[in-house]
Amino acid sequence: MKRETKRVIREWVESLLIAFILAMLIRTFVVQAFKIPTSSMEPTLRVGNRILVNKFIYRFNKPQPWDVIVFKYPLDRKRDFIKRLVANGGETVNINNGKIFIDGKMVDNPHLLEYYYNRGDYGAEGLKVKVPEDKFYVLGDNSFNSQDSRYWGFVPKEDLIGKAFFVYWPLNRMRIIR
Repeated sequence: MKRETKRVIREWVESLLIAFILAMLIRTFVVQAFKIPTSSMEPTLRVGNRILVNKFIYRFNKPQPWDVIVFKYPLDRKRDFIKRLVANGGETVNINNGKIFIDGKMVDNPHLLEYYYNRGDYGAEGLKVKVPEDKFYVLGDNSFNSQDSRYWGFVPKEDLIGKAFFVYWPLNRMRIIR
């Protein structure tokens, strides 16, 4: 009986160790869960929403405008931020009369708010901001209550964590993120 007990314990330990290692690999390289702490992305994401982020996608695909991305906050790289990617490197952003213009063309995107406030050093009225190569200009969907590229500039490509793709909590808000 003693030998049988040892075998069962060893099988359980091995199974748990393998499960732990797989979970860490998946979390590190494939998918990670995040909790939304502020209202900066309302109405798309609400305070307390729990989301899944695809950490694998940008290894093979270029981030696209309007993706909701998670990245290291440029002013404190220990913090993760979530915003909507508005412009890639090489593009010019201008927020004028509450509307966003990319390379001189007004953006008509259903994911964006009706009005964006002009704030910060990179979002002043009439200011045309050229996004450097390998960097991104991001905005919160809640323009009135979002610290974003208008204030602190650009997100370096190497600080991208991934693309938010699914709200899994609370259950009544479960959905794919557009």
